[in-house]
Amino acid sequence: MKLHSSITNQYQTVTGYYPGGVEINAQPYGHSLLVLPEKAPAAWPVASFDELTAEHFEQLLAEEPDVVILGTGERQRFVHPRLTAALTSRRIGVECMDTNAACRTYNILMGEGRKALLALIIEKK
Repeated sequence: MKLHSSITNQYQTVTGYYPGGVEINAQPYGHSLLVLPEKAPAAWPVASFDELTAEHFEQLLAEEPDVVILGTGERQRFVHPRLTAALTSRRIGVECMDTNAACRTYNILMGEGRKALLALIIEKK
């Protein structure tokens, strides 16, 4: 699905998503990645939801997000609270949703000026 937004390219905006990838500012990505409003998207070394570890979430602390939006793929899945403990102990919320909903939610929060971190798991088929 293509998304249309009035936000300028100075912010990292999800402009489309499809099975196996997303577009950030019209640039396609076919691997798991981290997206913040004011930083270029970065690869995230997560091959699948089942491989998530506490260390994957601990690396997000350096970004000091207001909230982490976790896109879990084609369907919504929830991570065990022990994996996100480093974030929640610092009062950083972690919301799990399917990738499509995560992309839409990120755009809304980012458009409101929130420092949302979009963590997308893009699994290779």
